[in-house]
Amino acid sequence: MIEKKTYQAIVGFKDLQDKGKIYRKGDTFPKPGNKKVEKERLEELLSTENKLGKPVIKEI
Repeated sequence: MIEKKTYQAIVGFKDLQDKGKIYRKGDTFPKPGNKKVEKERLEELLSTENKLGKPVIKEI
């Protein structure tokens, strides 16, 4: 069985790859929860390799 990971925004940000969707600190990522997100995109948001230069989500 594949375990689906859950993520939470740790800072507010605008997802430029999802029509500018706004995430506030504490929001679950992605919205809606069943939305498919590429592994590379998750890695980008979990690291400093994004436009903000800092992680914006964390695994919960």
